[in-house]
Amino acid sequence: MSVIFSRSCEYALQAVMYIAMQPRNQMVLLKEVAEKVNIPKHFLGKILQKLAKSGLLDSQKGPNGGFALYETPNKITALMIVEAIDGLDLVNKCVAGFPECHREDPCPFHEDWAHIRNNIKEMLEKETVEKLMQDAKEGKRIPFLKPGYLTK
Repeated sequence: MSVIFSRSCEYALQAVMYIAMQPRNQMVLLKEVAEKVNIPKHFLGKILQKLAKSGLLDSQKGPNGGFALYETPNKITALMIVEAIDGLDLVNKCVAGFPECHREDPCPFHEDWAHIRNNIKEMLEKETVEKLMQDAKEGKRIPFLKPGYLTK
């Protein structure tokens, strides 16, 4: 598990990447995503429903149902996925949990955390699903992809 995101958020990022790598508008079964990305199916179902409720995924029931991106990959940022699953406390709240921590009345961590928090937020805002897919095409490893998958 990462230091920054919940396990649910990690799974959401991985699942969205997998779904994005399927043909556009093709519904992907929950079972397929769970198997390919190695996520417990029942847990993943709840995560994907949250992403659908937030407007990031399209969800359809029935024999031709499944999940697909609601928007094009260039319009979905990592920050949007994080917000849908974990919320924005990571980039909005005090790292030590002090409710009254702000610029005028900072806690001992405030200045250093503000810099780190802003860097994290900027990184998540600029990382689109499309960019992550491009990175995979350029050889950055994504464990559930076979070599050459995106170059077909």
